Amino acid sequence: MGRCRLLALALIALAGLGLARGARAHTGGAEHDPLERFNRAMFWFNDRLDVYAIEPAAKAWDAVLPDRVQRSLSNFFDNLRFPVLLMNDLLQGKGNAAAIDYTRFMVNTTIGLAGFFDPATPLGLPKQNEDFGQTLGKWGVEPGPYLVMPILGPSNPRDLVGSGVDSVFAVYPWVVEFPYTIVSRAVDIVNFRSLVLDDVREAKAASVDYYAAVRAAYTQRRERLINDGIELSPEQQQDLYQVEE
Repeated sequence: MGRCRLLALALIALAGLGLARGARAHTGGAEHDPLERFNRAMFWFNDRLDVYAIEPAAKAWDAVLPDRVQRSLSNFFDNLRFPVLLMNDLLQGKGNAAAIDYTRFMVNTTIGLAGFFDPATPLGLPKQNEDFGQTLGKWGVEPGPYLVMPILGPSNPRDLVGSGVDSVFAVYPWVVEFPYTIVSRAVDIVNFRSLVLDDVREAKAASVDYYAAVRAAYTQRRERLINDGIELSPEQQQDLYQVEE
């Protein structure tokens, strides 16, 4: 129960709040959203949780810590994702990506002082983003309908399963004892939220329908990740989640 709760808190920051960076006034598209009534209720709940709990903590955090310290903490937590990245690189048959992620981890863990700094990027070892939801997509598994879970945030059945698998390979449950796991997760979430305060505020102000904007950002971003960053045409984006007759 504790591990699921920690995973959920992480995902609201990483999947829900972080996606708001790309959310704009766009509310069109053909996202497959047959559960929209349920989704909007869960989205409202998650947004209230952010407004009344996470955002105030992030603002206080931002007022106390300089940006360079927040970035260093973000680098540290990103570095801990190495087992998840490596597993999914290998499952997708990306030998070169696996070599890059392994070398990044070694460089940042040593020269970068446990990952607080990122000397690997200037050395030509770019940061990558892989998860089991992407792996399933690469294997041809369809995403299913758009789904907003309480606390978990934006997802779909495929990515929800992927998140569960990734959580097994996460560093926290295996190397950090229970009480400190909660603290480390809380620090990660609040620190991440502090880095996107302006992005989320601007996205909300620019969106006629914030729910639809985040939905569009999520579905399009996930498709780009599965296609390794290849931009999709407007026609392809329209058809991503269209229900087949």
